[in-house]
Amino acid sequence: MNTAQDYKDSMQLAALCFLRRHQAQHLCNDQLLFSRAVVYLTTSLEVPVHMAETLVSRAYGELKGDGDPRRLDVNSSSEKMAMLTDPASGLTFAVPVHLIFERLIDTPERRRLRVVL
Repeated sequence: MNTAQDYKDSMQLAALCFLRRHQAQHLCNDQLLFSRAVVYLTTSLEVPVHMAETLVSRAYGELKGDGDPRRLDVNSSSEKMAMLTDPASGLTFAVPVHLIFERLIDTPERRRLRVVL
């Protein structure tokens, strides 16, 4: 039994439950929902901030990825290349990380999921 992993799994589940419970309050502001979930874990459940951010990120991914079989293949990805798989088509896509930043993150109108405390 791995108690550290059990703890992380439990806290990630708590984050996911929080996100599901409060997502209707933040339909147009995922950043605020994300930040509130981090604050919830850190204040109510006393999870360290760095761990809370990671766990909320994973829970947010679960929330937004429900029903979608496409995944990031973490084992095949590297620091510079993200490997995305689509089980339905059997295809794997190699996406340079710099393109993810260029097209999604560095675009001012699309900046999201930054922790605001």
